[in-house]
Amino acid sequence: MKIQIVFSLFFIAAGMVNIYAQVDENPELFRTLKKHDSLFFERSFNQCDLEYLQKHITEDLEFYHDQGGYQDREMFLKNTRKNICSGSGPKPIRMVEENSLKVFPMYNNGKIYAAIQEGVHHFYLREKGGAEIQTGSAKFTHVWRLEDGAWKLAEVLSYDHGEPASISARANIEKLLKENGVPALGLGIIKNGELTKVEVYGTLDKTNPAPYNTIFKVASLTKPVVAVTALKLIDEGLMDLDEPLHQYWTDPDLRNDERHKLLTPRLVLTHQTGFPNWRYLDETGKLAFEFEPGSQYQYSGEGFEYLKRAMENKFGTGIEQLAGEHVFTPAGMTDTRFWWDEEMDESRYAQNFDKEGKKIATAKYYRASAAANLLTTVEDYGRFLSYVLNGAELSNDLFQEMQSRQVKLRENDYFGLGWEILTGFSGGEYALLHTGGDPGVRTLAVMFPKSKNGYLIFLNGENVEEIQEELFNNRLYLGKELWNRR
Repeated sequence: MKIQIVFSLFFIAAGMVNIYAQVDENPELFRTLKKHDSLFFERSFNQCDLEYLQKHITEDLEFYHDQGGYQDREMFLKNTRKNICSGSGPKPIRMVEENSLKVFPMYNNGKIYAAIQEGVHHFYLREKGGAEIQTGSAKFTHVWRLEDGAWKLAEVLSYDHGEPASISARANIEKLLKENGVPALGLGIIKNGELTKVEVYGTLDKTNPAPYNTIFKVASLTKPVVAVTALKLIDEGLMDLDEPLHQYWTDPDLRNDERHKLLTPRLVLTHQTGFPNWRYLDETGKLAFEFEPGSQYQYSGEGFEYLKRAMENKFGTGIEQLAGEHVFTPAGMTDTRFWWDEEMDESRYAQNFDKEGKKIATAKYYRASAAANLLTTVEDYGRFLSYVLNGAELSNDLFQEMQSRQVKLRENDYFGLGWEILTGFSGGEYALLHTGGDPGVRTLAVMFPKSKNGYLIFLNGENVEEIQEELFNNRLYLGKELWNRR
């Protein structure tokens, strides 16, 4: 495959007169050629606008490649059509490593007539759905020539092709997974509100490779899906954020406690129900209030189960149908389910492993939970995060209410409607996040609403500290505090 050969560009000048020191002495030229580089490759390579390509290369273009040999203009255009823009299979794309760019102006009689631009670029295959897999990297030098006031590419060298950084990173991550007894890692990256990368590393069970569409159990990342489902129902006027839930459901354990009449969707979504996390953790095994509802925060899976029962009774249908109609379908989630239904593909399931790296027996469940056990893929949940970052088709007032600081947990740390909120980032940025943790499961979803960027991490094991270190420090540059949340 000649994916890298055609557009791994590196230019060298012939008959150069003078080369002056670059960037700081001519920042305008640097910005101009950076813009031209970006437009040229986005239009001609990434979008296959071949008319644009022909207009922005010189008639005497020369292209040199350290593995593919020499090409003149005619051969260059022919290979571009054939290898880059054929329309079949994943789409090759090119991205520049911006901090690698340098520009050197070339003068004749005191006027700039050309410039050399050098740097590093990376090549990817864009799969259906927008995910990108890196395939290679190379160094380049471009000679841009001024012709009738327009910059055109004149000469090209592309060299030092080698293993892309991401492949090395993959090897490092997979080594860490193996060393720590965590078979699989799923990673999703959202930029500008769009899911741009889906990467799955490792194996399903320490033997079989984990595919792109690996199914993970994501523990408490179930809760945000249910929260957004409730908000969609509220936004459509089918439910009220502050209506009493006892109209539709009262847990038998609470019938003699009048405080159950205080419970509302808002108190559930902000974890202010007064419930423990799970009733089975109490020696009595019964549900009871530990404080007055609405008086303080306490994380509770029981609260979400309570809301689910109330919604199901009110609407006469299951949470699967409610979430399917109001979240899964509009978000484009086609591979997500609450339980092991007949469409569950067990061959893609990431088996779960404990702290010692020992396999945990798979517990199949056949009823939906609102608090845990969602089965999904990185791509599907990444689409959900993108959907939320873009407003989830909620009214602006309710969308802002979702992100408002409903209850304070600690300094710069709050809980909104279904999401934890971290503040104190530079530029007024803040994070919406949720984590998940069950035996053999560690997950994290985090979004930055101002930049509309987000990250998603699925792990099917518990011994994850070194893996987190690699992700936070070398891949995502996230603060560790984002992981250490409930």
